[in-house]
Amino acid sequence: MTTAEEQEKHRQAGSFGAAADAYERGRPPYPPEAVAWLVSEDARTVVDLGAGTGKLTRALRAPGREVVAVEPSVGMREQFSQVLPDVRVLEGTGESIPLPDTSVDTLVCAQAWHWVDPERAVPEAARVLRPGGRLGLVWNCRDVSVPWVAELDRILRDCAAAPTEDRQVERVGKPFGPVERQDFPWSNPMTAGEVMDMVASRSYVITLEPATREELLGRVRALLDAKRPMEMPYVTECYRAELGSQK
Repeated sequence: MTTAEEQEKHRQAGSFGAAADAYERGRPPYPPEAVAWLVSEDARTVVDLGAGTGKLTRALRAPGREVVAVEPSVGMREQFSQVLPDVRVLEGTGESIPLPDTSVDTLVCAQAWHWVDPERAVPEAARVLRPGGRLGLVWNCRDVSVPWVAELDRILRDCAAAPTEDRQVERVGKPFGPVERQDFPWSNPMTAGEVMDMVASRSYVITLEPATREELLGRVRALLDAKRPMEMPYVTECYRAELGSQK
């Protein structure tokens, strides 16, 4: 990655606070079956890393389980606290998690592992996890096998610089064991307004010049007016790896 690409990645990664309200309205939840695959039933302390407005956090909560959110953006943390006032949310990043050593059963990172520096984030995740603890990585991906979703994807790529598509999953490595993968297809009911918010909350849209952003949003509105979808099809892409007994 060139210096210019690194600077753009950093700019996009830091952009979400400016669109936290749109993020909350437009981003989808996570299907229960995906969460059950990522987090074992006996996990008692679970961290949501890069928690955003708490989309995944809501699904992680369970009786007898403590969920702690870690989020770098002030704007996102403020939105999170409005939605989930009873959940602890801490300022932190994948490279600097503000929790003690061996204090966590499972650490899950949703829509955010591609922003981290794995050389620093992998040992940091291993530090806070207990031996045998689990790292889970998850992305909600629009299902572009559906024609209107493929057209939406083309509009986004026409108008905006595509974000990094490197999941960095293959860079997890030791001290974690093999990385397993499971995909979960599903559909999320969404209004046209919610789809617009979903688009507006993408980092590569937030950081566009105003005129270009308005052009993109206008094209998306026209597509939605023509197709009138009632739901957004997704494939939730999940990965998990367990920490060895020796760090």
